Amino acid sequence: MNDEFESIKQGLHEAIKFAEGDVKKATVHKFEPIDVKRVRSRVDMSQSEFAATFGISLGTLRHWERGDRVPRGPALVLLNVLEKDPQAVIRALR
Repeated sequence: MNDEFESIKQGLHEAIKFAEGDVKKATVHKFEPIDVKRVRSRVDMSQSEFAATFGISLGTLRHWERGDRVPRGPALVLLNVLEKDPQAVIRALR
């Protein structure tokens, strides 16, 4: 338990330093908007298959594809990885 606490504590200290502008050791990933329908088409899945396979609600997927909403956070990361190497994600989920 102590190791976990120390890891969390270190992470909090790093987050505070980052927020204060000390970004020397930080890796910041910025993702561009993504064409969700193109990503889904690339893996040759229906909306239902894609949503079920990657743990996305079907309604949310439809909103993304229509452009009503945009993916953010972990969903955006997942979609970017799917765009670059869909088989890596599919293998990892097996």
